Amino acid sequence: MKIVPRNEYPRPQFQRAEWLNLNGTWEFAFDDLEEGVEQGWFDGRKLPENILVPFPYQSDLSGIGDRAVHEVVWYARTLEFQQEWKGQDVLLHFGAVDYACKVWVNGSLVGGNRGGHVPFSFDIAPYLVEGENRIVLRVEDRQAPGQPRGKQSITGSPSGIDYYCTTGIWQTVWLEPVPQMRIETLRITPVADEEALKLRVYLHAPARQWTVEADIYDGEELVATVRKQTCNGAIRLFCRVPNAKLWSPDNPHLYDLRIRLLQSGELVDEIESYAGLRTVELSEGKLLINGEATYLKMVLDQGYWPESYLAAPTDDALRADVEIAKAMGFNGARKHQKVEDPRWLYWCDKLGLLVWGEMANARTWSPEAEEMFAAEWQRAVLRDYNHPCIVTWVPLNESWGVPDIANGHAAQYAFAEHIVRLTRFLDPYRPIIDNDGWEHTDVTDICTIHDYTETGGEMRERYAHTALGGPLPEKTWWNGKDTFACGASHRGQPVMLTEVGGYLIRPFWLPSSQWDTLYSSYGAVNNTEELLAKYNDLMTAIDSLGFVSGFCYTQLTDVEQEINGLLTYDRKPKIPIEELRRINEVLGEVQAASSHG
Repeated sequence: MKIVPRNEYPRPQFQRAEWLNLNGTWEFAFDDLEEGVEQGWFDGRKLPENILVPFPYQSDLSGIGDRAVHEVVWYARTLEFQQEWKGQDVLLHFGAVDYACKVWVNGSLVGGNRGGHVPFSFDIAPYLVEGENRIVLRVEDRQAPGQPRGKQSITGSPSGIDYYCTTGIWQTVWLEPVPQMRIETLRITPVADEEALKLRVYLHAPARQWTVEADIYDGEELVATVRKQTCNGAIRLFCRVPNAKLWSPDNPHLYDLRIRLLQSGELVDEIESYAGLRTVELSEGKLLINGEATYLKMVLDQGYWPESYLAAPTDDALRADVEIAKAMGFNGARKHQKVEDPRWLYWCDKLGLLVWGEMANARTWSPEAEEMFAAEWQRAVLRDYNHPCIVTWVPLNESWGVPDIANGHAAQYAFAEHIVRLTRFLDPYRPIIDNDGWEHTDVTDICTIHDYTETGGEMRERYAHTALGGPLPEKTWWNGKDTFACGASHRGQPVMLTEVGGYLIRPFWLPSSQWDTLYSSYGAVNNTEELLAKYNDLMTAIDSLGFVSGFCYTQLTDVEQEINGLLTYDRKPKIPIEELRRINEVLGEVQAASSHG
C-alpha cells in the first residue's frame, strides 16, 4: 500500500466528508528551453521524471533534489473517473503553487493562476471522461525581483538572509465532488462581548429558495442552532453562544461548526468548521486580547525545513513547531515572509499561539509588482480571516518591495498606505502594521521597530529618553533607517520591538575561513551557556522599557546559512527548553500589573 504524503484534510476550517488526495508520485519535467507548450506536452505524453508531490523539486523529499534554477517545470498524472462523481461538479484544488501556472485536463486548458502562496481551484467535471483522465500542470517561477517571493533568493542560491527557492506545487492537491448548488465560502466573525458568532455563508449557485442551518458544538454538546431561508447568494446568521468560553493562548477553546444547505427540506451540501470567540483591540499603547492587556512574547518563524523547504514535511512537523514555541514560553509567532500552510494555523488555533500573518514581499517596486502583490495579499487575508489565532496583519516588511519609500517616492508611500486601507476593508477587526521594522507611514496601527542591539545595557541606553516619556528615536538600529517615513510620526500607537536578538553560536566545527559564508550581522556567542545569558540580558532589558508592549525574537530555527535559531535547522534545541521558559514566563509581568491598576 502506497503511503500518501500529507494525507490529512488540507483545509481544516472548511471540510467536506468526501474528497480524494492527489499527493504522491506525479510525472515531472524541466522545460528550460520553454518548448513544452509549442510541442504540446499537455497532450497526454509521458513526462520523463517522477516527483513526490507536494514537495518542490529543489528539496530532497521530492525525490529530485536539484537546487539549480529551472524557471519552467511541468507536472502530470492520471486518475480514474469515479462513478459516484456523475452529475456533480468536481473541484480540483491546489493549496499553493509557486508561482504562475496553467492547468490542462485531457488536453483541454481549464484555467490558470498567479500567486505562489494562495489556493485556487477549478471545476473539471466538464473535461472528465469515463475511465482514465490526465491532469497536466505547467509552472513558471521566474527569478524576477518584482515577484512576491519572501526569503527565496533571486539568484537561486542561499546567501545573507535568503534561502533556496521553492518552485511549483508545495501544498496539497486534492479533488472534491460537490453539488452545483453548494456552500462556496464561510466567513466567521466572533462577537465576544455579545457571546455570539456572526456567520456569512456564500452560495455557489443561487436557487429560488434555500435554507441554511448552522449547529454550534462545544465538544459533543450542541449549544446553538440557527436556521434561515433566503433566495440570495449570501446569507448572514447571528448565532448566540450561551455561557461562551473565550479563546486565548492560555485557554484556546474552540467551538465546532456544522453548516448545512437544504432545498425543499432535502440536504444538498454540508461542511464542518470551527471558531474561537475572542476580541483584539488596541488601547493606551497596549494590545488587548479579550479586554486584557497582553504583552506579546513572539518568536520569528521562517517556516522552512531542511528536507522540504517551504513545504512542511508532515502535519506533525507543523504541530511540533507550535508546541515547542509554546514550551519555550512564547505566546506568539511572527510567521515571516510566508503565508503558511493552513494546517499550521489550525495547530496555532488548537494549541493557543498568537500569530502575526505576513505576506511574502517582492524586492523591487513597479506598478506591475504592486498589482501582483495586492492581488495575492487580498486572497491571503480572505483565506485566513476565520482563524482566531491571527491577531495582526503585516503586509510589508523592512520596505521590501518599496525600497525608496523614505526617499520621497510618493508612489511607494501611497502603495503602503493603500495596502493598509485594502486590508482594513477586508478585515476591520484586526490591527495592521504597514511596514514592519522601520519607515512607517501615518496609517500604521502599531509602531514596530527592528533592533538587533547586542546587549541589554546598550538597549536601555538607546531608549532611555523614550522610557522617561520622550519621543521615539528618529533613527533605527539598521543603517540609519528612519522610524517613520516622509514626515509621518508616532501618535501613541503601541510600540513593539519585532525583531531582536538573533544571536548565533560560533560554529567552531566549521573552519574560520568559511565563517563568512554564514549570515552573522547579529551578535555571536561561544556556547549554550553564553547564549542563555545573552538572551536573559537582552530580554530583561526590553522588559524594563515600559513603553514597549511586545517583542519578537529572531528566530525559532536555523535556516541554511542563517544559524541564529533557538533550534537547529532539524529542530534540536540549543538551550534547555525549561530555562528559556523560565526567562520568558516573567516577561511582561510589571506591565500586566500596571494595566490592572
